[in-house]
Amino acid sequence: MSLLVSPLKLRELGILGMNSRNIGFIGRYNQRKNYSLADNKLKTKSAAIARSIPVPELIGTVDYQFQIQTLSHMLHDRDAFVIKPSQGSGGKGILVIVGRQGELFIKSSGGLIDDRDVRRHSSNILAGLYSLGGRNDSAMIEALIDFDPILKDYSYEGVPDIRVIVFRGVPVMAMMRCATHSSDGKANLHQGAVGVGIDMGSGQSVCAVQHNRIVSQHPDTQIRFDQLIIPHWQQLLELASSCAGMAGLDYLGVDIVLDRLRGPMLLELNARPGLAIQVANQSGLEHRLLLAAEIADDCQDAEQKIRLARQHFSSLPKQP
Repeated sequence: MSLLVSPLKLRELGILGMNSRNIGFIGRYNQRKNYSLADNKLKTKSAAIARSIPVPELIGTVDYQFQIQTLSHMLHDRDAFVIKPSQGSGGKGILVIVGRQGELFIKSSGGLIDDRDVRRHSSNILAGLYSLGGRNDSAMIEALIDFDPILKDYSYEGVPDIRVIVFRGVPVMAMMRCATHSSDGKANLHQGAVGVGIDMGSGQSVCAVQHNRIVSQHPDTQIRFDQLIIPHWQQLLELASSCAGMAGLDYLGVDIVLDRLRGPMLLELNARPGLAIQVANQSGLEHRLLLAAEIADDCQDAEQKIRLARQHFSSLPKQP
């Protein structure tokens, strides 16, 4: 999409703007009382476990400053783990440890930190440095995902995840977010990760963008994106669709990772998913959302919603 496009053309393309998203979909369809589950990763994980939705292993939590001293004991037999704020957003405050070198921890970027750095980072999380609204938070320690080797070269120094926009239980648009060296191993587009639009029908890549510019290959691994096909695609969409009922939100983003052994796993929910997914797909959300509303009105069965979504929102030509 050109950076210089008239408002009329954007409307014709069905590009969803921030005001339309906030008023027409988030404000209209998401009850504020239900935001807390999506905004708190611990609550999300607890709700998912209760519904037998697979999630990364929770090693433990740190809720108070005096508990910081227990981190060494909690992590003494762990070579790889992730520390994140329970109420963080935009990938802020996530510390990914991929191994150890003697008494030092190896970050996903290859940098080395010691036990004091880990405690300091956790203390900053509790103080609200990375949380929504700067409020006091808790630190979650999770096991590092053993992600599907098929996706290994599509992400650098970090785990790729798949964001699916779900409206009234209908999956409408998806992209894979690929970490890069410039994003410090985090799958965050604003920090330099690559967003790869994914065809809803097949799970195949549509387009890839970094900093809102189309790219053909990963900047660090040089692997081309045009041959990417997401494995377990139907299972992934089923997981994403099931999260709508769990969260009580009709418009949400579902972030999923692919584990080597367990397949799709819920990473987190987002009650206010960003709009850059449209750039990655070179397609607008609004037309799809209006059609998704018709699908939701006509179908109560989740399997049928997914089947119709894959049929109507496929942007690639069908194979002969």
